[in-house]
Amino acid sequence: MKSAAFPAAVPDAALEALFVPFDTGALALPADGRVLVLRARDGFRLREMAKAGWVCEQSFKPFADALQRSGLTLADARDDERYPLVLVLPPRQRDEARALFARAVTRMAPGGVVAAAVANAEGARSAESDLARLAGPLGQLSKHKCRVFWTRPEHAVDQALLAEWLALDAARPNEAGYISRPGLFAWDRVDTASALLAEQLPADLTGEVADLGAGYGYLSARLLARCPGVSLIDLYEAEARALEPARANLLQAQRESGRAVPFELHWHDVAQGLPRRYDVVVSNPPFHQGRADLPELGRAFIGAAADALRPHGRLWLVANQHLPYEATLAARFQEVRTVTLQDGFKIIEARGVRA
Repeated sequence: MKSAAFPAAVPDAALEALFVPFDTGALALPADGRVLVLRARDGFRLREMAKAGWVCEQSFKPFADALQRSGLTLADARDDERYPLVLVLPPRQRDEARALFARAVTRMAPGGVVAAAVANAEGARSAESDLARLAGPLGQLSKHKCRVFWTRPEHAVDQALLAEWLALDAARPNEAGYISRPGLFAWDRVDTASALLAEQLPADLTGEVADLGAGYGYLSARLLARCPGVSLIDLYEAEARALEPARANLLQAQRESGRAVPFELHWHDVAQGLPRRYDVVVSNPPFHQGRADLPELGRAFIGAAADALRPHGRLWLVANQHLPYEATLAARFQEVRTVTLQDGFKIIEARGVRA
C-alpha cells in the first residue's frame, strides 16, 4: 500500500541524475557489487541499478517503507560496514548535509568513491563545494537540472574537517532550550504555529494523548506542563532523527513538572493510521513535500486522528489559514470550531467523531 501522504509518483530528478556518471562511463560500479545509498529514495533508476550487495539508508519513514515495498535492503542502524561506493542524496539543510557527507566518507572503503546528486534549485553548487572542501577535487557533470559530483580514490580527506562535520549531527539545545538537531522541522527554534497551538491548549485536556508529527517533542512537552489530567503521551514522528531529541525533551519536561507521565516514541507514518485509540490528539501537521504544497498531508493527519479518537475525544490542530481542511473536518467531526486566527495560522478544535 502506498502512503496516502507521500505519493511515489513525484518526479525525483536528483535520483535520476545520480546514475548518469555510470551511464556515461565516468564512474564504474564496484567489482564486488557492494554499494551504500544514503538518504535513498525509491525510484525506477534505483530499482533498475540495485543488485545483491546494495544497501539503502533512509530515516524518513514513508520513504523507508517505499524502499522496502520495492524489495530494496535497508541498512541496520548498527551497521558500520565500509563500502567501495557510497551514493548520497543530500538534504537541503546545510549542517545536516555536511554531517551526511562526513558520514559518507567514514563509510567509504579505502580507495572508494563517494558520489552525490543535488538539484540546482536545492543548493547543488553549495553542496558540491562542501564535498570538495572535505575530500578534495571532484569529478562533476550536470543533468536533469541537477549536479552530480564525486570524489576520486586518490584524494586525501581533511581529517579535522571530517571530525568537525560529523559533530554537526549531534543533538543539542536550540535557541529556545529544547534539544534538537539540524534538519528537523524548525530545528533551531520553536516555530510560530506550534507555539500558538501550545498557548491555546486548554488545561482541562485529560487522558491518553497522541501527538502527530511530534518533531523534537515541543507540543508534548508543553502538554505535560500545562495539562495535569494527561495520563499518557504517544509521540508519532516520521523522521527517526527526531526521536532522540524528543525523548530528551520529554524527560526534561517530566523533571520540571514533577510528574512521571509515561510516554512512548513511535517512528511512524501517520498517514497509514494509528495502532490504538486516544482521548486527545494534538497536531501541527506537515503540508510540504520539498517546495510543493500538499494539503493532502494535513487531510491524511486529520483522517488518522478521527479514526484514532474515542467517541468523546478532542482534536486540537494548527494550520496555515489558507489550507483547505474545513471540509475534511466537517465530514469527520460533529463539532468544529476555529479557536483563533493569528499570524497567518488557525487553531481548530474538533469534537464528536462521526461514526
